[in-house]
Amino acid sequence: MRTTTITKPAEVVRAWYVVDAEGKTLGRLATEVAKVLRGKHKPTFQPHVDTGDHVVVINADKFVLTGKKMEQKEYFRHSGYIGGVTMTPIKVMMAKKPTEVFTRAVKGMLPKTVLGRKMFKRLHVYAGPEHKNHAQMPTPLEFDSKGIKR
Repeated sequence: MRTTTITKPAEVVRAWYVVDAEGKTLGRLATEVAKVLRGKHKPTFQPHVDTGDHVVVINADKFVLTGKKMEQKEYFRHSGYIGGVTMTPIKVMMAKKPTEVFTRAVKGMLPKTVLGRKMFKRLHVYAGPEHKNHAQMPTPLEFDSKGIKR
């Protein structure tokens, strides 16, 4: 007879992963990072329990966009007032806040609940190759065309 195991929040073991975004496609990398933040790569995944790991993304300003996205993609923002729409092209966003593009891509792939906001706090994005999370001894995480490679 089989029994279903339920993962309890106290039993979750969190790992640290370092991802180098240089030369990787934005959307494909963001989906894999969101999967790790959510914990879907673990056999103990439960949709109602936060089982995800920490992810440190370095070189977040050197990812690649396919097609004409660099010229056509815009980010929408509204102030709440009439006529308060602001459209920011991705070129301008990359010049001002290079890490914001990557964080928005990942945040859009996480659940829009309290649990999703908790998962998002474990994402650490840095524009350059240096990061301040060395104390946690991150494990390098690599992605290939089929997903996470260990």
